[in-house]
Amino acid sequence: MKILTFSCYYTPEIAASMYLTEDMLKGMAEAGHSIEMYVPVPCRGVSDEVRNEYKKKKTEILYDGKLTIHRFALYKEGRNSLMRAFRYGLLNLIFIIKGLSKKADVIFTQSTPPTQGMMSGFLKACKKIPFVYNLQDIFPDSLVNTGMTSEGSIIWKIGRAVENYTYRHADNIIVISEDFKKNIMAKGVPENKITVVPNWADTQGVHPIGRKENKLIKKYGLDPSLFYITYCGNIGYTQNMELLLEAAKILKDEIPQLRFALIGDGAAMDEIGKRIADEHIENVIHIPFQPYDDIAHVFSLGDVGLIISKPNVGSNSVPSKTWSIMAAEKPLLASFDKESELCKIIEENDCGLVADAGDLDGFIEAVKKMYNDREKAFLQGKNGKTFLMSEFDRDTCVKKYVEVLEKVGLKK
Repeated sequence: MKILTFSCYYTPEIAASMYLTEDMLKGMAEAGHSIEMYVPVPCRGVSDEVRNEYKKKKTEILYDGKLTIHRFALYKEGRNSLMRAFRYGLLNLIFIIKGLSKKADVIFTQSTPPTQGMMSGFLKACKKIPFVYNLQDIFPDSLVNTGMTSEGSIIWKIGRAVENYTYRHADNIIVISEDFKKNIMAKGVPENKITVVPNWADTQGVHPIGRKENKLIKKYGLDPSLFYITYCGNIGYTQNMELLLEAAKILKDEIPQLRFALIGDGAAMDEIGKRIADEHIENVIHIPFQPYDDIAHVFSLGDVGLIISKPNVGSNSVPSKTWSIMAAEKPLLASFDKESELCKIIEENDCGLVADAGDLDGFIEAVKKMYNDREKAFLQGKNGKTFLMSEFDRDTCVKKYVEVLEKVGLKK
């Protein structure tokens, strides 16, 4: 079976969920299928040297010839929202041009950006090729939840039109949780078009590394005796970094041994960095994205792994970094919607503490509890790893992706 896929990002770019795409493609190849992927030259979290190296490659052949990656040049992604949106639009235009010249049995598309679903629906109509849509984020709901737009606005109407077109034309929609399934069923998607496959952890790449052996300690001159709460990943506007900074200011004198470490980058980082400097919030440190080869060091750095969002953002999602934190045997601290699937997992399996999204006092109280009872926090980290290994096995989840693609692609 021939699979055609498109992606805005791919290795060696830095993203918390990059391993998911890698594992999916590897699983497809191991099942004997041929995959062609189109992706721009890397820019996220890579040096100009690496970027220039990939400009020369253009084509990569992996997995004994089963995966062919076609790279093409495109201007670097920046932090300006309009330029990012234009880049996504240009990407989809290029994907359509490339896709129209290709033969395949099935198209596989992920939801970043959401316009990729609409692009795949158009290719399906033109080429009579079925497509499978992997829904990792629900748009435009996420924009409404973060206050970036409102129901009934022009942006919302465009988003709903894109969403409806995608769901209508997709032959199968793979969602990452039961909450996602309920959400799109309420929008009219029939249940027989939906498959639930949770995201899994990279338990081979992410494993516990002791503080003394962690290369980030020496690389960034960190004091190994301090208590670190680490946030790893995108630093954007849906993450409630404002709450984190307020908590850090309050706790700075009360717990001088505490540090919040932000590992990553994103559209909000310039503003966050300015606040840290202007308001002298010395107990918050920033570390840039690290190479994926060092991911175990990244998620093992902290005593606690943090997941944080603004209210009403997390009701339908379990961030993929959750599994990486568990794989590193770190307890979870979630400032997240209390009714979310994530908070249910944490509370039911005793693998961390939760505070309702936006609840500053609750967040500070949870931080104090984890700082003051480190033995319990250590055991919660162990509980998370036990839960992860029993519920989110990579091979089982990847096999489900392959089975859906085979069901859709081979029925023609």
